[in-house]
Amino acid sequence: MLALLFALQAVSGAADSLPRVTLAEALQRAARLDPDYVRALGQVDNAAWARRNAFALFILPSITLQADATHTNPPGFNFVTFTPEANAVTAQVTARYDLFTGGQKLAELSRSGAILEGSHAAELSQRFATALLTEANYYDVLSSQELARVGRERVRRAATQLGVARARVVSGAAVQTDSLQLLLELTRARVVQLARDGALTVARLQLGRRIGADGPVDAVPIDAAPMPELPVTLADAIAQAADQGPQYRVARANERAARAVYRGRLGEYFPWATLTANALGFDNRFFPTFYKRTSYSLTVSFPLWDNGRRELAVSQARVNRDVFRAIRQDMDRAVRPDVTAAYDRYVTSRATTDLARTGLAVASENYRVQQARYGSGATDILDLLKAQDDLNNAEIDLVTARYATRLALAGLEMILGRRLFTDKDTP
Repeated sequence: MLALLFALQAVSGAADSLPRVTLAEALQRAARLDPDYVRALGQVDNAAWARRNAFALFILPSITLQADATHTNPPGFNFVTFTPEANAVTAQVTARYDLFTGGQKLAELSRSGAILEGSHAAELSQRFATALLTEANYYDVLSSQELARVGRERVRRAATQLGVARARVVSGAAVQTDSLQLLLELTRARVVQLARDGALTVARLQLGRRIGADGPVDAVPIDAAPMPELPVTLADAIAQAADQGPQYRVARANERAARAVYRGRLGEYFPWATLTANALGFDNRFFPTFYKRTSYSLTVSFPLWDNGRRELAVSQARVNRDVFRAIRQDMDRAVRPDVTAAYDRYVTSRATTDLARTGLAVASENYRVQQARYGSGATDILDLLKAQDDLNNAEIDLVTARYATRLALAGLEMILGRRLFTDKDTP
């Protein structure tokens, strides 16, 4: 028994020396480290540049600067200066602007806008997905702490009752099997306690990994008050998810982008008109000024047949458009069941927590009564053991229900794409 107490004190002392984080700090640190979120954030930057490029195609030509310097030995005859020259320097500027592209510029502008919106929605969705994983790790630490406390209480109760049973056996008020039953209960409680201490260690290591720490990290306890009712009705939650839910916004954006790509492929059946300006200078030194020439050209091209590659691209774009349309329609149908399931999961978990609190109060009172009755010889050891087991299960049920409610809330927030309460707000 003393060895177990020393082991528990050692675990408690090690926990006191661990770094601790709040939930808001854990969410903020995890968002900067999660590879999926970093990837989603990078996709937003890529989409923003694609959007700038689509705008630039409307107002700016493509410009190319080129300079060539050649030295020959012996000097060669230069047909521009009509003299032997060892050096020849050429510099030119070429500007190219597509006047008409069959609507592909407009299609690219539409596609880039849809991709940018979808990237923002995907970043938001991944941010909440990362938060959900972080909260799961955080609550795992807290629940493991509380379950370890429940285990220590179980060990303490079993040890106390074992002392009472031995005293009653010695006095002749109970038989030897009473103390043996309680000794077995004490042994089981110690084994369970060891498993829970191990689970707590792993949970702290996982939380440390999630937030970028080199070792285990402890979680600051959160308010144990009952979770409040949701600030939105089910109908409002469904409407908000359909309008602003990140995963549904991504589906709509992907469909718009696919439609734009299809329109752009159809534009390949129209002729292209391109205006090109070129300025060239030639001399035997830099910057060349001896000979200058400028030229302007208007090019109109009309591809009639490219061995079916254009038709293949149009067909592929049409299939992709149909696929993304079907995905968007399926997501529209999924809004109601998805939100309803998440909403009801929170409501049910909250009610389960209230029930677990009541069950714990009943189990505690029943254990107190059975303990007193066993001490006075009014009941047998089996009733006491059952009362102990019921109390232990009631404590476990309350811990499980409390954190299941918080995880259910995080799942609903991920679907809605916004926080419903402010206790987890991060910059």
